[in-house]
Amino acid sequence: MQLKDLKNLIEENDFNFKKKFGQNFIIDENIINAIINKSEIGAETLIIEIGVGAGALTTKLADKAKNVLCYEIDESLKEILDITLKDKHNVEIIYKDFLKAKVLDDIKKYKYQELYVIANLPYYITTPIIMKIIEDKLDVDKIVVMVQKEVGDRFKAKPNTKEYNSLSIFLNYHYDIKKLMDVSRNVFLPKPNVDSIVIQFSKKSNNYSVKNEDVFYKLIKDSFVQKRKTIRNNLRGYDLNKIETILKNYGFDLSVRAEQLSIDIFVEIANNL
Repeated sequence: MQLKDLKNLIEENDFNFKKKFGQNFIIDENIINAIINKSEIGAETLIIEIGVGAGALTTKLADKAKNVLCYEIDESLKEILDITLKDKHNVEIIYKDFLKAKVLDDIKKYKYQELYVIANLPYYITTPIIMKIIEDKLDVDKIVVMVQKEVGDRFKAKPNTKEYNSLSIFLNYHYDIKKLMDVSRNVFLPKPNVDSIVIQFSKKSNNYSVKNEDVFYKLIKDSFVQKRKTIRNNLRGYDLNKIETILKNYGFDLSVRAEQLSIDIFVEIANNL
């Protein structure tokens, strides 16, 4: 189905876009094709798509992948998707909130060589979705998601930038992150108030040697609890002598702020606590 036909189908069904679900559907074929090409989907790939919309991206994913497992919270889209995807026999749609889904159980029946998550994520729920993938220990090889530009900038932020925060470190601990492309707000229906960015998360091949992940995660969270305060102030309950010794090896002292420290420094501190 051509995208112009898809737009007509949406209008014919009198579909009401729901702000509470952050519904902004991609309507630009060039952008969709670029996402498909940059994702490097194989014939043995299982793709999880979150937020199917009217199925414009889903259709193209199905042409490349072995199977596409979709999660869509809005059941009122079923009539449209039954038409859009009627010939795509390798697509399964589960009408459920992805955040409440038991994804590990849902994928058991599939045989695949690699698992990708590819989606145009609702802006308001992007971070919880990424966190669920990590916390559920979903063994994803690659995540390619379109997100609000401001959110994407935080995901890939480096030390000494205003976007760098605890989430930046947490995500970079698990994935290699890079921007694939910028996306104008004009390629969506309806048009959102912000521009977007397509981000790729690839499973790290060389993991950091963290002795205790719970200690590491807590350290990161506590270090950024008040972003403008120093490590001395944010980590008062820790052994500051040990922390200061490590910081001095990197040319810092306890007056440094968390946003100035790389993930390697946090790893070393956590391993010595």
